[in-house]
Amino acid sequence: MKAYLGIDVGSVSINIVVMSEAGDVLTGLYLRTKGRPIEVIQEGLKEAATAVPPDIEIAGAGTTGSGRYLAGVMVGADVIKNEITAHAVASSMLVPDVQTVLEVGGQDSKIIIMRNGIVTDFAMNTVCAAGTGSFLDQQAARLNIPITSFGELALNSQASVRIAGRCTVFAESDMIHKQQMGYGLPDIVKGLCEALVRNYLNNVAKGKEILPSVVFQGGVAANVGIRTAFETALGLPVIIPEYFNIMGAIGAAQLAREKTAGGNTSFKGFAVTGLPYRTGSFDCNGCSNMCEIVEIFENEKVIGRWGSRCAKWDAI
Repeated sequence: MKAYLGIDVGSVSINIVVMSEAGDVLTGLYLRTKGRPIEVIQEGLKEAATAVPPDIEIAGAGTTGSGRYLAGVMVGADVIKNEITAHAVASSMLVPDVQTVLEVGGQDSKIIIMRNGIVTDFAMNTVCAAGTGSFLDQQAARLNIPITSFGELALNSQASVRIAGRCTVFAESDMIHKQQMGYGLPDIVKGLCEALVRNYLNNVAKGKEILPSVVFQGGVAANVGIRTAFETALGLPVIIPEYFNIMGAIGAAQLAREKTAGGNTSFKGFAVTGLPYRTGSFDCNGCSNMCEIVEIFENEKVIGRWGSRCAKWDAI
């Protein structure tokens, strides 16, 4: 039976999906990157190989995310695509009438506007952490509560507390001030959820026409407090797909399926889990751009190189 591999390499998590020809997810993994993307990719592939039936043949592989080139050259990907394309494709698969995709990850957030299955507009926030999952992680640590309990606490709130959310530093100061005023923990947590949503809508989604169906994905979609805050702010129901936290990998698998239809794959096989890899870099002095060139070695042989503004050093 043929199947397709999708890998989404982000700064916080690495997601791996094996998808059948019918579009069913045979296995889906959400793994913490832990600053070790190569090792985690290998560990994830090893786990995926044991989780799928033994008669599975990987007929195509795709990668996406900020580490898509790294993962792509490691596994021999047939397609390497940006996150916008991968998330849009996955959303259309699971919610065919989607018109707005809200994606909030650990280190960045994005909005994708779709009409008739086509991306017509998008925006990303990759500079400030105030509209991302790391904002909630930091405040949860400050409040000494597990992030998994954040959403449920917000739903228990009995009062509205407005907390400044334009900046993580200011939010923490304002949160401490509200504590000193005597507000309860559930009210403060709800205020933080509303602050993140307000920041997202005022910055990432500014000027965008948000129409239903609205799909909310990314790791933060697990937080029911954020979902409720989005629904209240938008006045629209928000759909959270079944595989909300691995949508990028699903999109990458689908793109690989389309790319390899009726053809051969470049996928190296699960044997890459046992190969030695290392990365390196150097500065190019060929012009005033002084590009930093990143290299990846497999068995001490360069298999990938990227980072130049021109194609001088590209080897992908």
